Amino acid sequence: MGTYRISHLAERSGVPASTLRFYETAGLLPAERTPAGYRVYDDEAVQRLAFISSAKLLGLALDEIGDLLTVWERGVCAAVRERMLPLVAARIADADRRAAELSAFSAHLAAFHTELGEPAPAGGCGPDCGCLTTTMAKPGPVPLTLTSGQPDIPANDQTWQTAPVACTLSSGEQTERATQWHQLLQEADSREEITDGLRLTFPPGPDLAARIAALAAAEQDCCAFFAFTLQLTPTGLVLTIRAPETATALLADLFGVSA
Repeated sequence: MGTYRISHLAERSGVPASTLRFYETAGLLPAERTPAGYRVYDDEAVQRLAFISSAKLLGLALDEIGDLLTVWERGVCAAVRERMLPLVAARIADADRRAAELSAFSAHLAAFHTELGEPAPAGGCGPDCGCLTTTMAKPGPVPLTLTSGQPDIPANDQTWQTAPVACTLSSGEQTERATQWHQLLQEADSREEITDGLRLTFPPGPDLAARIAALAAAEQDCCAFFAFTLQLTPTGLVLTIRAPETATALLADLFGVSA
């Protein structure tokens, strides 16, 4: 049976050492200790980590994964499948709900975009010019608050402020995600650092709104400590990103916020 230090397990699995420590704290990935206090893992821990990573790809929450691990430890695949079936069914329903929300938001943006393409009235903007209101929605911003992949979470939920600052992506996936954010940020018209985070303004457009929302949702699935709010205003799309103080380094890494 092989043994691995935390750096070796991180290299073998592609999961950052910080995430491995977080899994240990959450009770998902126990580690033995050497007399000097170093963490060591065996081959069973490698298999356990593979199961955790697979469950994360399905969008399962850490408490759900912990519950599944108690069944997985018994070594009966049929029992694992039986416990996993309703969890995956719930994720399907949640994904369908989120897709419907994005589709409705995209349709609203498309209608607003069509109105903006109509001939403008003479003179300055007014209540009926189309810049401040549409025939399909009330005036003012239309918020789309992205929450983690769990149903029935209220829009004003503030759990991100106390969520553990740990990312479940591998180092390669983290690099790819950072590249996606950096490419998207190049399309922003303006940026403003705010308390706890950053506010970005983008030009209006349904395709861009869908891309922003999809990337923000993917980010929150692996980093629950981020809070994203996307709004449609008369002048464009406004993305607000917030995170707890302990995530300042990650805010700087992904979004260029001052440390």
